[in-house]
Amino acid sequence: MFILDDPKNNLKNILHAFFLSLGISMAEPSTILPLLVHHFSHSAILVGLFSSLQRGGSILMQLYASFHAQSYQKVLPFLKRVFFIRFFSWFFIGLSILLFGQTHPRLTLFFIALGLFFFSFSAGFGGIYFKELQAKLFSHEYRKKTMANRRIAGSIASIFSGVFAGVILSFASPPTNYALLFIVSSFLMAIGFIAFATINEPIKTKISNKEKNFLLFLKNAFFIFKNDKVLQRQSIAILLAFSYLLALPFVILKANSEFSLKGWMVGGFITFQMLGSILISQFFWKRFKSSEKMLISAILLKILAFFIAIFANNFFFYTLFFFIIGGAIDGLSIASLNLIIEIAPEEKRPIYTALQTNFSYLGLFFPLLGSFILHISKNYLILYFLTIIMLFCSLYFAFKLLRNNIKD
Repeated sequence: MFILDDPKNNLKNILHAFFLSLGISMAEPSTILPLLVHHFSHSAILVGLFSSLQRGGSILMQLYASFHAQSYQKVLPFLKRVFFIRFFSWFFIGLSILLFGQTHPRLTLFFIALGLFFFSFSAGFGGIYFKELQAKLFSHEYRKKTMANRRIAGSIASIFSGVFAGVILSFASPPTNYALLFIVSSFLMAIGFIAFATINEPIKTKISNKEKNFLLFLKNAFFIFKNDKVLQRQSIAILLAFSYLLALPFVILKANSEFSLKGWMVGGFITFQMLGSILISQFFWKRFKSSEKMLISAILLKILAFFIAIFANNFFFYTLFFFIIGGAIDGLSIASLNLIIEIAPEEKRPIYTALQTNFSYLGLFFPLLGSFILHISKNYLILYFLTIIMLFCSLYFAFKLLRNNIKD
């Protein structure tokens, strides 16, 4: 029998976050992945391309996933398939590096891109199913708590992963150490997948009849977006809030150019990024009742982080940068999830989720734009200043969203 706000579902939700973060953070996209790609290519553009592929590939599948999900009474059976694809894709990356990394760098880059493609694109389906489950399993107030607890659990796991990553990176030499990171982390995230797959999901009664074809669905989805001003406002604000990704993948490369990064340093950056996520979530994000104010605060933290990055020239300043950015990323994630769940009608929730995600998550391709800016300017500071300007633009729209929602 299904129970709303069931502690067992809450525990499985947290376990999923813990082991997923433990796995993914061992090959962290803002530290490990840029160093890995740069090891094989020495190209800032490829670093931006791979970062965008890992983060942004999922948005291309969100609308198609929601087209089908709107008529599902249960989504967990489909989410289980997503879990398997994500596990295998991550494992495949590590295996490819192990087999071909020493002798065939271009082939290795191709296989890494292929693994990231399936890992990211499958998340397009998983994101829709996951948010649908969060809305079905937990009430509004309880969901804020469990999502914050997910963040804390994930951050605690990521601290451990930072230590593990530092040990593995120091124990073996590139690219073998990178291969071991992906292989070990794939099995760690699998534990979280198994835990979440046993969640007790209720049958959804309020569902929408699926359109005859996907093109008709797109037409109806566009009509919803065009006529829902609140959805438009918050999607624009969140899109611009992702502008921090213009520069984030390249911060670690600048650090590596200023002083030789050792394995324990990279692990330390991961650890402090996740420590920032824990402390800021625990003492800051959990206390917010307004999702709009949480979004504004997350943007302000990102602006502060990149002001620090401008002057960073040693391990301490970079540690501080990653500490602050870790908390800011969590704030944006929690705020964007709460914003869409708060305004979406139950029967149209998958469509609303996909619309906001497809629009705002175009910002996940900012690393590619950032790589071209860096390639042309050859100057990290120019990239940092442009990132700060973009974040101030997002702050303007976030304040506008808050004012308009108060009036409404």
